Amino acid sequence: MAVAVERLDHLVLTARDLEATCAWYERVLGMTRQLFDGDRVALAYGRQKINVHPYPSPVWPLVADIAIPGSLDLCFVVEGPIEAVVAELEALGEPVELGPVARTGALGAITSVYLRDPDRNLVELAVYAA
Repeated sequence: MAVAVERLDHLVLTARDLEATCAWYERVLGMTRQLFDGDRVALAYGRQKINVHPYPSPVWPLVADIAIPGSLDLCFVVEGPIEAVVAELEALGEPVELGPVARTGALGAITSVYLRDPDRNLVELAVYAA
């Protein structure tokens, strides 16, 4: 029998500047910073979280072999309409690199805009078709 994955619980983002990265995700995407295991940091949203590791990372027992800032391509489903998302990004002074554009998400048609976080990770914000 194959392993049956239910859902993604968390992923790890590697940041050159932990404070700047957390502040950006809080300000732009409304995530909530959490401390865990004493001094580790996560960004919570919905029922998921992103653990944020500093770069270079302290020696923890389990870290990615090649964890470098700017190597992620993330897609977040957001509440629409996409025009309101773009307007909010503009109000925050966050440049949109591309979009709105039609794409295909895990559950079907989406409309997306793309921007960059402080480490230049690609961040896609997507709204599913009604």
